Amino acid sequence: MYLKKINTMLKLIRITTVPMSLRFLLPGQMKFMKANGFDVLMISSDGKEIEEVISNEGCRHTIVPMTRKITPFKDLICLWKLIKIFRKEKPDIVHTHTPKAGLLGMLAAKICRVKVRIHTVAGLPLMVEKGLKFQILKFVEMLTYSSAKQVWPNSFSLLQYIKQQKLTKDIKLKVISKGSSNGIDLNRFSNTSLNANILSEVKKSIGFNANDVYLLSIGRLVYDKGIVELVETFKSLQANDPKLKLILVGKFETELDALPINTLEEIKINPNIIHIDWTNHVEYYISLATLFVFPSHREGFPNVLLQSGALGIPIICSTIAGNVDIVKNNETGLCFEVGNTTQMKNQISFALNNPEAINSMAKRLKENIFNFYSRETIWKAILHEYKSMTL
Repeated sequence: MYLKKINTMLKLIRITTVPMSLRFLLPGQMKFMKANGFDVLMISSDGKEIEEVISNEGCRHTIVPMTRKITPFKDLICLWKLIKIFRKEKPDIVHTHTPKAGLLGMLAAKICRVKVRIHTVAGLPLMVEKGLKFQILKFVEMLTYSSAKQVWPNSFSLLQYIKQQKLTKDIKLKVISKGSSNGIDLNRFSNTSLNANILSEVKKSIGFNANDVYLLSIGRLVYDKGIVELVETFKSLQANDPKLKLILVGKFETELDALPINTLEEIKINPNIIHIDWTNHVEYYISLATLFVFPSHREGFPNVLLQSGALGIPIICSTIAGNVDIVKNNETGLCFEVGNTTQMKNQISFALNNPEAINSMAKRLKENIFNFYSRETIWKAILHEYKSMTL
């Protein structure tokens, strides 16, 4: 009944800078929208994930060679390519995700007079910058938001930051449901759904010993994820507990925000630090963890906290936007000031020495996640917004 076109489906274009975002940040969402009456076109740069994304979502995909860096000449070429695509496709909605896709996608959509232009904000690089770089990144965000009809921060704390920085008019801002860009697959992140054979292989990959204590962190291995402080804290804790292990799941970044050499060397030579390259079986590593530690410097609404919480693993994280929307200190987990290794160490020590208390917090968090953050809940809320904006 909401379709404004009687004989044709509404056309939705979803854009991310790289296909990895379509694969890991938004899985299932395009398929859901297609099943609910949309002709969906996905756009990203090239990458190994594209074939899998097309297969999983059942939607078309077009490559536009966007970069994550500041590349003015390449960006202008991509802007022109997007304009040509939009003029051909004539979309009813253009919805972007990630900074470069947001900037180019929203500009192109405005130039082409697309009626519904939405940009999701899932973290802001400028939050950890200062001086000229901060001003440049702030200008880019303001330009993106000025071209959008609506801006969707994926957490309430991120919404407040955007308001404080006066990046756009308040009337454009909206948080979908209680936050998150895509919710969580509660069927996947469930202890009852784990495959015994895969779990056995994962145990072998880390040399699992039931007598050891495992700290786990998942995400890109870069400075902004707090890996430097985490490794430093682990070294200090390890000195008093030889059974303590640290598992780092994620890829090393070599271009943007790379880790310093001394941290890289420690990860390489420390026998109690286990590095696992990016995996499709994150739920298995989470299920084996004693504690999930997330010291990131900036986030939007981190999926790994939802995933760990859904599996009942106690969480210790930094007090940044996004994290604090999910984990309340001393209620549903433990928090520490970003970059504060002393607080991080104290909170980890408290958790290890007070299992009953930390597990009680984890139980409350799990209940919250099951009540508010299922994928279906988020997808239906986004669909409702799409419908209301295309009447």
